[in-house]
Amino acid sequence: MERRNDSNRARMLISCPDKPGIVAAVSQFLFEYGANIVQSDQYTMDPEGGMFFIRIEFDLPQLEDRAEQLKRDFSHVADKFSMEWSLSLASQKKRLAIFVSKEDHALLELLWHWRAGDLNADIAMVISNHPDMRELVEPFGIPYHHIPVTADTKAEAERRQLEVVGDKVDAIILARYMQIVSPSFIKHYTNRIINIHHSFLPAFVGGKPYAQAHNRGVKIIGATAHYVTDELDGGPIIEQDVQRVSHRDNVEDLKRIGRHIERIVLARAVAWHVEDRIIVHNNKTVVFN
Repeated sequence: MERRNDSNRARMLISCPDKPGIVAAVSQFLFEYGANIVQSDQYTMDPEGGMFFIRIEFDLPQLEDRAEQLKRDFSHVADKFSMEWSLSLASQKKRLAIFVSKEDHALLELLWHWRAGDLNADIAMVISNHPDMRELVEPFGIPYHHIPVTADTKAEAERRQLEVVGDKVDAIILARYMQIVSPSFIKHYTNRIINIHHSFLPAFVGGKPYAQAHNRGVKIIGATAHYVTDELDGGPIIEQDVQRVSHRDNVEDLKRIGRHIERIVLARAVAWHVEDRIIVHNNKTVVFN
């Protein structure tokens, strides 16, 4: 399949207090720069006193050579409207680190999407607290780092993880990584760590959630992908999905269905992140998908 040449394509994410003239100012700036807007999505929380969000994709000739000057010039527009904003080049793929434990379904989904060219990112490394996934990962040509974690060595393990990851990646994906990430680790990658977990209605905490769900006779199960914050499983939600189940489904059926939902939901969330489709505001997200 022939793929579009993204060498001159950029994406701009903007959030600011809502007031008249924002779209006109941004559009006029890009027009005067010689850019062609190819996609624009916007959302306002409240036209009177609320927040305004916009995502713009545009093409600009000689973009890579002109990007830094464009950022400097656009800062004058941004200051006028008190904008928080970012500009990214589609040609500069985001680099990902995937953390995984012993379950392979979420990791495999990301690897398949990446190998097929459907995930527009580079997987820089896979890090695991177990050696189990090495033979699965290394044939893809991706470095695999086994860093064991125990209750006594957790701090040292996170120090080693930080050494390995450092500033080499743009985001970390917890693909069923069965360890709680500490606040000090999260601080290094604010709104850049994505987690996936089951989300039953009602929710079941603790061990064996699928067995708990089966015992209660749940009729719907699902999964949630979210950014990681200090509050356990309480970060801004990126994507969710559910599937109906019945009394005919046993615990293994629920696990199988749950794995399928987790794979799909995480893949969507990661794709939207690397395509700059998400703006985080407080503990919520605006997702332009």
